[in-house]
Amino acid sequence: MPDACTAAFRQFNRFYTKQIGLLDEGILRSPFSLAEVRVLYEVAHGQDVSAVGLAAELRLDAGYLSRILGRMQKQGILRRDTSPADGRLSLLALTEKGRRIFKALDRRQEEDVAALLRRVPASARRLLVESMRGIEQILLAPAEKSNEPFVIRQHRPGDMGWITHRHGVLYSQEYGYDERFEALVAKIVAEFIEHFAPARERCWIAERNSDIVGSIFLARKSATVAKLRLLYVEPAARGHGIGARLMDESIRFARHARYRKITLWTQSELVAARHLYRQKGFELVGERRHRSFSRDDLVAETWELRL
Repeated sequence: MPDACTAAFRQFNRFYTKQIGLLDEGILRSPFSLAEVRVLYEVAHGQDVSAVGLAAELRLDAGYLSRILGRMQKQGILRRDTSPADGRLSLLALTEKGRRIFKALDRRQEEDVAALLRRVPASARRLLVESMRGIEQILLAPAEKSNEPFVIRQHRPGDMGWITHRHGVLYSQEYGYDERFEALVAKIVAEFIEHFAPARERCWIAERNSDIVGSIFLARKSATVAKLRLLYVEPAARGHGIGARLMDESIRFARHARYRKITLWTQSELVAARHLYRQKGFELVGERRHRSFSRDDLVAETWELRL
């Protein structure tokens, strides 16, 4: 007999697949299967998409994917182009017909989701979204992290004020920055919330015994570049791998969101953070002396990680 957790998981799968129509013969009232629609989505939104990369991303058998791609080529939906960087590699792209078909499917899905959400009271929608994000985060996290002395969650009301406050306090105590640094942090978090795009941006909060002990932000800079911002760990919580875990979450999400590069701006005196950036594969690409936050001896650094 399955244990209670396994039974509950399977029950939720049965419920959810029925709710969103995954049991229908054709997804979104179309002649396409779920796998085919997902292939269309990945090709439409990806850059330099290859069959090998697509099979890995979707965890599809290479032979099965090859048959899907072959059918789509015969239908005039998909084409293969030779990579300009490597003549041995074929890149996938939608034809004009394929783009029209995908646009119609995408619009139909938007309408179906909107209709489903109309059944949910407005007061419960935030809980629904947070629950879905929680499921995604838990299933994406490595299993071995379950015994960590802290938990990682996404942001919720009240977090931005706390993050701004703690940055102001800590950077004043540790580096002598004045209130203009706190104002900069407030501006960054306000812009993040005002323009928040959940599919491509995240804020992670580290908690220990229900207390916030760290945070990090990943924000969209362009279609292919993300910005890492406001990494901090409380002094009393340092040495437990919190910073490294926050970095890992950000990099994993950036890859999942198909960014090609992460960039960050920091100061040369933040030795521990710089060590962590280098450890995670970031490279120093620029330096500039500046006067800010009541200090006239700062050296700003730009670091990049190619994904």
